[in-house]
Amino acid sequence: MKKDSKSKIASVYAEALYGAAEDLKAVAKVHADVLTLLQTIKEEKDFTKYFANPLWDVDSKKSALKEIAAKLKLSKESLNCLDIIADNNRFGEIEMILEAFVHLYYQKQNITEIAVASALKLTEAQNKKVLQMLEQKFGKKIVVNFQVNPELLGGLRVQYGSTMIDDSVLGKLNRLEMMMKGGQ
Repeated sequence: MKKDSKSKIASVYAEALYGAAEDLKAVAKVHADVLTLLQTIKEEKDFTKYFANPLWDVDSKKSALKEIAAKLKLSKESLNCLDIIADNNRFGEIEMILEAFVHLYYQKQNITEIAVASALKLTEAQNKKVLQMLEQKFGKKIVVNFQVNPELLGGLRVQYGSTMIDDSVLGKLNRLEMMMKGGQ
């Protein structure tokens, strides 16, 4: 299956989950559950492979999901979504579905998502300062996804939507190289 098809499927499931959560007035709770589940999936590398395994029957998957949901204290709305994913054998796309839900949640809540990359991991104080500066610049609530990219050498690369502000040392060196070659 092509990536476009998978992202369309993820989008459909995310919209259905958001709609169900909205109907039950549990959007904030489901969002918190989705973030918890995404973190678990990223920490447990075999989670998706394990649940996507076609040799494991759906009832066993649902039973295991119920136990996981209890340990993670997930809401019944979130567990219902996981059951639907299990019934339709969509665990191969679970991470995409959950990420699509998070993006949809931010969009519906008028929250801007911004990616900030730095050469080294920023301290908590630096993270807070960057967040404050960006919220001030945009004049609304912002969620920042901090990433470490040692290739940047120093400085920051900020991306929101299709706009990128590259104030990294690597970016400056690349621009200098272009100028010296007679490019832009």
